[in-house]
Amino acid sequence: MLYEMIAVVRATQTQNIAEVKEIAHKAGALLLQHGGVVRSLTNWGPYLLTKPIKKNQNKYHSGHHFVLRFDSSPEVQAKVRKAIAIDPRMIRCGVVKMVGGDKLVGERGIQGMSEVGAQGPIWRRSDKELRQYFNRP
Repeated sequence: MLYEMIAVVRATQTQNIAEVKEIAHKAGALLLQHGGVVRSLTNWGPYLLTKPIKKNQNKYHSGHHFVLRFDSSPEVQAKVRKAIAIDPRMIRCGVVKMVGGDKLVGERGIQGMSEVGAQGPIWRRSDKELRQYFNRP
């Protein structure tokens, strides 16, 4: 099955991209060890969080986002999610099952977030771009 994982890594003042690469590499290696296939990896960069998140006795206001799209069995997906979630450098991680490569399960044909690509996440777009994205006047 095709899955899309959106992960938020802590963003420190002295953060380098190596920390984010290491976490993404860990997820990809775990997928490959258990017979999964990595389809794409998109780096969204640092963003402010919508609200402060407390984790491991720290309060985070921003995080470095990345999206990993992969094929695997449900059991492997659960292993990857658990392995990534226990990393102390992670703030949040969410996995969504995809259908047909670009549609979310149970939604009205909304494209996967990694389809946005270089334009950034959908919430970073203007009102005009959002109306065009959702085909509304």
